[in-house]
Amino acid sequence: MKILQICNKSPYPPKEGGPIAMHNIAEGLMRGGHTVHILTVNTPKYYVDVECIPINYAIKTNFTAVYIDTRIKITGAFFNLFSKKSYHVTRFITPVFKNKLRDLLRDNKYDVIQLETVYMAPYISLIREFSDAKIVLRAHNVEYLIWERLAGYTKNPIKKAYINHLAKKLKRFEISMMNKYNGIAAITKVDADYFEQIGCNIPKEVIPFGVDISKYKPIVSDLNNISLFHLGSMDWFPNIEGISWFIESCWKNISENYPNVKLCLAGRNMPEQILETKMCNLSTCSRVDDAHDFMSKHTIMIVPLLSGSGVRIKIIEGMALGKTIISTTIGAEGIICENKKNILIANSPEEFFESVKYLMENKNEITRIGENARKNIEENYCIDKTTNKLIGFYESFYN
Repeated sequence: MKILQICNKSPYPPKEGGPIAMHNIAEGLMRGGHTVHILTVNTPKYYVDVECIPINYAIKTNFTAVYIDTRIKITGAFFNLFSKKSYHVTRFITPVFKNKLRDLLRDNKYDVIQLETVYMAPYISLIREFSDAKIVLRAHNVEYLIWERLAGYTKNPIKKAYINHLAKKLKRFEISMMNKYNGIAAITKVDADYFEQIGCNIPKEVIPFGVDISKYKPIVSDLNNISLFHLGSMDWFPNIEGISWFIESCWKNISENYPNVKLCLAGRNMPEQILETKMCNLSTCSRVDDAHDFMSKHTIMIVPLLSGSGVRIKIIEGMALGKTIISTTIGAEGIICENKKNILIANSPEEFFESVKYLMENKNEITRIGENARKNIEENYCIDKTTNKLIGFYESFYN
């Protein structure tokens, strides 16, 4: 099959959740003998120097990036208050991107146009005009749910009202577009079920995030030097919110009771207030050279998310590396897992403390849970299995 992948941010380099998910699915499709062309928005927040894209990758994918300034602007945000349109979505619409997409559709005959996130949905009418390809939404999240949950945890009343306003308009747009695709490939069953509940009546398939197992080599943890760690993009508000909560509400009790345990936090664009936090055995950094190496060096991954939607890619990667993970229910949402079998679930400071206590008093459980986590990835998240499932879904449109 010939597939055009339209991305809201560049899948290369794959250094954070969304790009990793998009990159892996493209690699899986190409490994399966299919042709994938990539058209991506190039944003200030996740800017990619096209000249640095490996030449083989660029040629193989016909890699095309269009710069769009998606930064939130005060005047744009203000005037959008009086519009029915979603400010989240309108920032991705430009004539330059439309023209580039039109050129690709005129020059190529695609079987499937794969839209990465709802933010690319405004281009559906243009695609219908110039192509007979089936249009499939690759749903990484139910996007508006992230903002609804965020509003729920926001204390400032003015900020809370504004976030709720944004969430309502994004929800209206997301629902209005839901049945305009030929199908939806949801990354989790939770999201697929939610689409069903809010009126989606087109074909849906759950296509989990897949990893190339051969690239993840578990390393046995040193149980005499235990550390907790978190790795994630720190310009994504749910990560900032979750880590701030963990530091303020959880870490003091853990460190006082287990003074030899360290907490290591890393992630792109780490906020200054976290970088400057001074607490016992807490270390922070804004970037790591190798994410796999960073995760392998530490013992227990924490995912204290309080809001968000979709699947946490770093949990899948951590499991693939055989890590024991302590996550909130929201953090583990959509991932096939079982508490105390291949993950630990904690939703309060007390539960996080009890989880750490359990592992410190039963260190063999760190090894057992990590090994079960790796098996879980091999059984459910292998890239070849997820790609075959996706192609089967695409082929069903033509049977």
